[in-house]
Amino acid sequence: MSLLKEKLAAILPEQVSSIKQFVAENGSKVVSEVTLAQAYGGMRGVKGLVCDTSEVPPQKGLIIRGFELSQLTDKLPEEILFLLLTGVLPSPAELKDLQNDLKEREEVPEYVWNVIDSMPESSHPMTYFNTAILVMQNESKFAKKYEEGINKSDYWVYTLEDALDIIAKVPAIAAYIYRKKFNKGARIESNKNFDWGKNYVHMLGFEDKEDKFANLMRLYLTVHTDHEGGNVSAFSAGTINSALSDLYYSLSGGLNGLAGPLHGLANQECLGWVLETMESFGGVPTEEQIEKMTWDTLNAGQVIPGYGHAVLRVTDPRFTAFHNFGKAHCANDPVFQTVDRVFKVVPEVLKQVEKIQNPWPNVDAGSGSLLYHFGLKEFSYYTVLFSVSRSIGIAAQSVIARAYGLPITRPKSLPTSKFKDLVSK
Repeated sequence: MSLLKEKLAAILPEQVSSIKQFVAENGSKVVSEVTLAQAYGGMRGVKGLVCDTSEVPPQKGLIIRGFELSQLTDKLPEEILFLLLTGVLPSPAELKDLQNDLKEREEVPEYVWNVIDSMPESSHPMTYFNTAILVMQNESKFAKKYEEGINKSDYWVYTLEDALDIIAKVPAIAAYIYRKKFNKGARIESNKNFDWGKNYVHMLGFEDKEDKFANLMRLYLTVHTDHEGGNVSAFSAGTINSALSDLYYSLSGGLNGLAGPLHGLANQECLGWVLETMESFGGVPTEEQIEKMTWDTLNAGQVIPGYGHAVLRVTDPRFTAFHNFGKAHCANDPVFQTVDRVFKVVPEVLKQVEKIQNPWPNVDAGSGSLLYHFGLKEFSYYTVLFSVSRSIGIAAQSVIARAYGLPITRPKSLPTSKFKDLVSK
């Protein structure tokens, strides 16, 4: 038994017992109120989900298992996976054990490569990626054990098996999609001596002798892992998984949501706006020119990509992590310099727009400029990077949900006529 599985087997029964007692004693208490505006506004702000892996307080940003993001930016993605699942960071022995476990699971079935190769060359990178995960459903250990008949208390065990199998394989799948889609050459085999993030850079095919891109990739994969349970990808995947659909089904479904321009696709739109601004002014624009471009964009009825957030009311700490990395490693890069100046100008402009509640940058405002600096310039691939990371959070949430025995997600909907009746009364 792996050290991770051993630790989970030790701590989960007590957590489940505590939650059952908590609900039994307090189940009738009201914890949220739903307004009509929330019902018609995507249920924003309604407290109706359980997510113990992370939370996003509007005035702080991402907190993973009690750790603010600023405390985790030097950690490996594998450490974040362990933290999400157990609530504690791994010891050196536990980290090494988890890394070895993932290495043993990383071989991708041959039919997955065949499916990717058979898809139209015009397919979006996210279509390649999500299809590859879905077609691997044939490998689901949860599905096989469920068909055989297993005790509900063991659901988390085989969800964990699927989670580790998927997480081990997605870097190779994502790397091959990049090389195939953008004509970068043949598939590159894994290097067993590299950690998860560095191995991803290796399989993408980038020269990185000083580990600078590997360090960015580790940071990128760490900060995108989880963002509580209500974002589109996590909520969609959790809803599908609540039906006892295995993780291959639910992760693929959730990542289809991540592909939307209001979610994961936003990162490429942000960089596109920055580059368009630079092109308009023939290089790194002045702060005055950026202010003009910002007003021109707003007056055209468009938003400033990368600014504002559904939950946050402060600068996204994930943006801060990337911004600090950029200042340390590519401060003289023209694209990063533009991002830096945009950060100084845009919030001050947006504060003048009455209806805008959050003028601050989110994670997407700066990450693209760093990828661009290191040579990964294919915008349409950026959401795949996001998905590789978010697979960790979605997988962890699914394991915990199955351990807690959470039921199928089934909120109640009403027609507009019924809401009108309720409001009139």
